[in-house]
Amino acid sequence: MTPAEALHAGRTVILPTDTVYGLCSLPDEAAVEELYRVKGRRARQPTALVAASLDALLAAVPELPPEVPRALLPGPYTLILPNPARRFPWLTGETPEKIGVRIPNLPPQTQAVLREVGAIVATSANTPGGPDPRRLEDVPPELRSRVAAAVDGGELPGRPSTVLDLTGPEPRVLREGAVPAEEALAAVSAARR
Repeated sequence: MTPAEALHAGRTVILPTDTVYGLCSLPDEAAVEELYRVKGRRARQPTALVAASLDALLAAVPELPPEVPRALLPGPYTLILPNPARRFPWLTGETPEKIGVRIPNLPPQTQAVLREVGAIVATSANTPGGPDPRRLEDVPPELRSRVAAAVDGGELPGRPSTVLDLTGPEPRVLREGAVPAEEALAAVSAARR
């Protein structure tokens, strides 16, 4: 079964991103529940929607604000944006009015999968609190045994995306990751000018 076939069947797969290996599924509710079971993650923990392009992201969440800082995309960021239609409530945790989105610089293998399936959901392919996987073999064996397909993209940087909340009057860094907090805030400032 190819990764795209597995995703269409509602299964979880492992894909390389621009930062770490991710556990991925389609963004429909049943597939996300399966992803959470595979990972052992709390059901109400927010998870990012990942798209290969802004057009693909807007197809999934057309109400995203026009002021999305395009200068940050694609890039190693997860942006928390307003979600006025409260789409994908199973991804938003306790804050359905906000949604996390990513448009990473994806490796060719993952780009090919997203071209076939559209937007996906992705979370680090680790056990909760475990180290972020740089290589496919760094993904815990118990997770690898629970997925329908895995793509080896070689060694990745190994730091997760930097999470920026852009829903308030000032941007806030919720997690410093691939981009240092100060640099991320400066990039948002520059993008808003």
